[in-house]
Amino acid sequence: MNYKIPPLWLSETFYTALGILFCGFALKSFLVPNQFFDGGVTGISLLIHELYHINIAYVIILANIPFIIMGAYQINKRFAWRTFAAVVGLGLCLLFIPYPQVTSDKLLVSIFGGVFMGIGIGLSIRGGCALDGVEILALYTGKKISFTISEIILGINIVIFLIAATKLGLPTAMYSILTYYTASRTTNFVIEGLEEYTGVTIISGQSQLIKEKLVMELGRGITVYKGERGFLKESFEISNPVDIVFTVVTRLEIRRLRNMVSEVDPKAFVFTSLIKEAAGGVLKRRARH
Repeated sequence: MNYKIPPLWLSETFYTALGILFCGFALKSFLVPNQFFDGGVTGISLLIHELYHINIAYVIILANIPFIIMGAYQINKRFAWRTFAAVVGLGLCLLFIPYPQVTSDKLLVSIFGGVFMGIGIGLSIRGGCALDGVEILALYTGKKISFTISEIILGINIVIFLIAATKLGLPTAMYSILTYYTASRTTNFVIEGLEEYTGVTIISGQSQLIKEKLVMELGRGITVYKGERGFLKESFEISNPVDIVFTVVTRLEIRRLRNMVSEVDPKAFVFTSLIKEAAGGVLKRRARH
């Protein structure tokens, strides 16, 4: 039976719509009723809402417009239009959907408010847009000054939480930092998912058998570098040629790979590195456990 893959625009629209609903739920059911904050443009919008009592729906739309315009020049116009539509959708969602307040417990609000906000932002990014424009600002600013994007985002959020601590009290600001941390970690997980890729480098005297097992049993593509091993302190002059094997696996396959290598050569040197994005090769062939 043949299944048709849905068009790209359909899956992007689905992710974006779902992201809007999750963000609206996080804001109306957790953060806004309890005077909690997040980082980025959402945090700025919540802060303005609390200080000046302007409807959060209007504030979020207006606060994101400068960053959407910036995104049209920094990324592309399609991204900017999609982001604008998503932000307006979030505003309408906040205006017309009667989300209930779930809890007033500060710890639950900070954790689950952050989780649902992170899910919403992550899904919107998967849909090809952004419900928070702070990363666009960081991308733009990073070209003007010698700071990384992460450092710029951190600086912006420090200012937001300092103002929150001054105006609304230190405990609220501290809980809001927990909300932001939870949201950022959840966003990363939603974007990268369980199949976040990990690069694995293996140096072993039994490289031929390891290569065969990686390809034939694990179904992974491999790259081989020619190197030398040895150079120990007590015998520095002695070295031997060796094949250095590199492959890319998902986090679900790391334990299986380590066990496989250990069976062949318990003394093999294996180290891993996180890969943020990968495409091509045999990466489409997922492991089935």
